[in-house]
Amino acid sequence: MTGCLTGLRMLDLSRVLAGPWAGQIFVDLGAEVIKVERPVTGDDTRGWGPPYLADESGRPTSESAYFLSCNRGKKSITIDLGDRAGQDLVRKLAMKCDFLLENYKVGGLAKYGLGYEHLTKLNPGLIYCSVTGFGQTGPYKDRAGYDFMIQAMGGLMSVTGLPDGTPGAGPVKVGVAITDLFTGMYAAVAMLAALEHRRRTGMGQHIDMALLDVQVATLANQAMNYLTSMKNPERLGNAHPNVAPYDAFPTSDGHIILTVGNDRQFRNFCAAAGRPDLSADLRFATNAGRVENRAILIPQLAEIISSRRTDDWLEILNQAGVPCGPINNLDRVFEDPQVRHREMCVAATHPSGAPLSLVASPMKFSATPVVKAKAPPLLGQHTAEVLSGLLGASNESIDELRALKVI
Repeated sequence: MTGCLTGLRMLDLSRVLAGPWAGQIFVDLGAEVIKVERPVTGDDTRGWGPPYLADESGRPTSESAYFLSCNRGKKSITIDLGDRAGQDLVRKLAMKCDFLLENYKVGGLAKYGLGYEHLTKLNPGLIYCSVTGFGQTGPYKDRAGYDFMIQAMGGLMSVTGLPDGTPGAGPVKVGVAITDLFTGMYAAVAMLAALEHRRRTGMGQHIDMALLDVQVATLANQAMNYLTSMKNPERLGNAHPNVAPYDAFPTSDGHIILTVGNDRQFRNFCAAAGRPDLSADLRFATNAGRVENRAILIPQLAEIISSRRTDDWLEILNQAGVPCGPINNLDRVFEDPQVRHREMCVAATHPSGAPLSLVASPMKFSATPVVKAKAPPLLGQHTAEVLSGLLGASNESIDELRALKVI
């Protein structure tokens, strides 16, 4: 069995997270992904630590956990793109690839003769995906863009955080670089769509992905709340703007998440909690009423829920068919029986020899399962392999390129 994309090849010139995340998805699906890095230093995120992977004796290596999170299974080669010989290598590799993924500033690769308009002449079927902060056009196109600032500019932070007037109020970013991750996923979807277009026409195309575009798109219901009402949504902490009760509640020994999605579930909660009178109250009988009367309802629910332990509520509410869950730290996440059953943590061996635990792909296929997770590569680990195997370079020419510091 092989992955769905086995036989396809990507040249990945991207760094940090959004682009590498898209490339990692392709690895999971069976594609060969060749990651091009700068000689000596490589991808910036190799040094984004601590923490770093520990070797067999427990000492930290030079491999950051950040880099390991988004580069599993790739082949690493080092090329100096500022050198003409290095640029020629990239052109030759692009002629052997189905996809090229990059996240240089607008025009950054074109100045080396490696822009889409250059490479499509050499490989008309090449699907060339550019990931930038603001896109290839527009007044901000030349600006650098990072996830944190895009979460702010794109409106996500305006709806994330505690409400004004409460202790700790203020906008906050999401705890992972969610805009980068969504951009990587959208980029992967776009490249697969372009692959189908190529199947029909034989022609590749240029894909222009912008972090700001993705952040605006993924505002989802909050964006439509604004466009429908022309009122800015407010920060609600853990509460939901359109559904109630949908919040975190203190228990006698911790917290529980209650996510009531319809009126039946609310009636079930009230019955399980011994308060059927609340669901009979016309103010709370419908979701629209509960949202409108949130300030009256939530304090009553908080008092009820605070009277029992978290595990007690989980047992009672799960039996009653009321969606709920604990707030887990990551140690509990990876010990959760459902997470373990779904094999979301897999073991691998790093090229350094160090044992390594990796987060698995969440995609489950019946006929073409994702490929077995392999460790991320050492910097330049596959340079000689790729240049000789794919381009037919001799050992002597590879040694010469190394001596000239092209690779």
